[in-house]
Amino acid sequence: MVSTSASPSLSPFEPVRRAPLSVLVSRQMRELIVSGVLPLGTALPSEKALTEQFGVSRSTIREALRILQAQGLLSGGDTVSTARPQVSDRHVVESAALALEAVLRLGQVPLTDLVALRVVLEGAALEHAASDPGPEAIAEARVLLDAMRHAATAGDVAAFHTADVGFHIAMVGAGDNVAYRLVLGVLREAIAVHLLDALADLAEPAAVLGQLIGEHEAVLGAVEAGDGHAARHQVRAHILGFYAAHGQAGGTP
Repeated sequence: MVSTSASPSLSPFEPVRRAPLSVLVSRQMRELIVSGVLPLGTALPSEKALTEQFGVSRSTIREALRILQAQGLLSGGDTVSTARPQVSDRHVVESAALALEAVLRLGQVPLTDLVALRVVLEGAALEHAASDPGPEAIAEARVLLDAMRHAATAGDVAAFHTADVGFHIAMVGAGDNVAYRLVLGVLREAIAVHLLDALADLAEPAAVLGQLIGEHEAVLGAVEAGDGHAARHQVRAHILGFYAAHGQAGGTP
């Protein structure tokens, strides 16, 4: 006789795990924030009011608020004064970058995968920007390019790194696509430390920094000329070229 009972190992069901109340509260509040029900700048009700509205303890509310602050969705507020947290997006990019960096350092996503993603996104962003580059972003990129030149002359690798990151963010910002700017900002922040490590390990920094400046000039020139195809090609060669030469140091420009 053949048994009709299902094997436990083949069961499609999984044990139900109950999330902590603070997580459930934070998820509900997060949905209200990202959906716009609670607009930016909105001051949340007092802890006492939130406790009554959610039907949970004050400690649960405090933990839920800490979760939202860690996610960059709330700013200000404390348990000592009468100040109340406000809905904010000021630290969202920073929080996302830290999360992505943690994933990278834990080995869940190889650095090469993030580099490949950056090449695709930044190339598309610059091709888009070249169609109608914003003059303010272009002017900012020129200032940062000058800062790179001064840093290279002084042999200041840290200052060069700061200007380098700013240059790429400015170039992406030359277009009017907010999504490109946001996603690439997170990506750049997450892998920026690898660039700094790579630059610090250069045996002959002057020569390499000079080459990088020339590559940045080519990227800027292509965008200013309205040549999106060239801009995409230049930034791709710039990123992958540095990574191929200095990948052992874990860096990308």
